Amino acid sequence: MTKCTINSCPGEYEKKHILHTVKYQERVIVIENVPAEVCSVCGDVLLSLSTVEAIEAMLENPGEPVRTAPIYEMPGEAAA
Repeated sequence: MTKCTINSCPGEYEKKHILHTVKYQERVIVIENVPAEVCSVCGDVLLSLSTVEAIEAMLENPGEPVRTAPIYEMPGEAAA
């Protein structure tokens, strides 16, 4: 395992599959089962270059979503 790159974090990265959320062209897109390395202590996430390229390709031509979900916005007074 690789030591975490965040200053003073004693954790190490572990291979996991994560839920990745990105805002692209004013749309929120959620991608399941993204391979990543996640710090066991602070939760920092590293994606490989090939994973990032695959995500970028998916964003350019997303096709039909497997599922959809509602998106809620925090009320103005609670956001302060």
